[in-house]
Amino acid sequence: MNISPNKGFISKLIFVFFVPGIFPNIIFALENHPAGARSLGLSHASVSFTDVWGTFHNQAGIAGLDGFSAGFFYESRFGVDLLSLSAGSVVLPVGEGAFGLSFFQFGSGLFKENKYALAYARQLSEKWSAGIQLDYLSQVFPENARAKGFATVEGGVLFQPSDKLHLGAHVFNPVKGGIEAPAGKVEMPVIFRGGGHYRFSEMVLLAFEAEKDNQNPALLKTGIEFLPVENLALRFGVSGKPFKYTAGVGYKTGNLSADLGFSYHGNLGITPSISVQIHLQ
Repeated sequence: MNISPNKGFISKLIFVFFVPGIFPNIIFALENHPAGARSLGLSHASVSFTDVWGTFHNQAGIAGLDGFSAGFFYESRFGVDLLSLSAGSVVLPVGEGAFGLSFFQFGSGLFKENKYALAYARQLSEKWSAGIQLDYLSQVFPENARAKGFATVEGGVLFQPSDKLHLGAHVFNPVKGGIEAPAGKVEMPVIFRGGGHYRFSEMVLLAFEAEKDNQNPALLKTGIEFLPVENLALRFGVSGKPFKYTAGVGYKTGNLSADLGFSYHGNLGITPSISVQIHLQ
């Protein structure tokens, strides 16, 4: 039997394994990976959401939670295990505010990116909330004796002008933190996000967002969520350029909810994801 290697799989791994070996002094910029399968299904147009994944999208969003919340997320980028992303978030309301703890790990084996974060958010008024987060990000490559990392901050605000419309704004890494490499400092991008969501009815929600960093053109994202029956959600999204399409489904029962999300890249294929959340009131 003739067994030939999967060319697509090999091309996806060339970047991870061979480029660092050829250029050992290069440290590639970390990515502030988003989390949550609901968010992915809506093209990550989630800067205005209030949920446990606000620790990744807009810390002001955790201020609206009225009880202990926790979530776990897993994503297999382009179906390659070595490019997997695991993330978790825990939110605990305290007094008029809320604390959040979160982490992610991207990659496995000899290549990893990690993030650990502590957030605090509070309701400023009936319509305004704000949050801030301290992050520590690190990166490990096979040629490095130990992980290289740095600390930075992020934060955001939420504004609710009406019952149906929610608006949010968020900034990541305004201090221009980055990793010190032999060739010099490799800065992580400063990322601005702004957008909102509008609930037409109990069954239909439209999310929209623009993202801009100091290294790339603006990215527009939009998604729509339908609830055809109680506790079941269907989601579709699109972002670009380059264009990427997403879809997802979610189900809630009691204090538990689970979501599946899928994104499609024209050249690299499908990225599946799953997240599970618990919310105790």
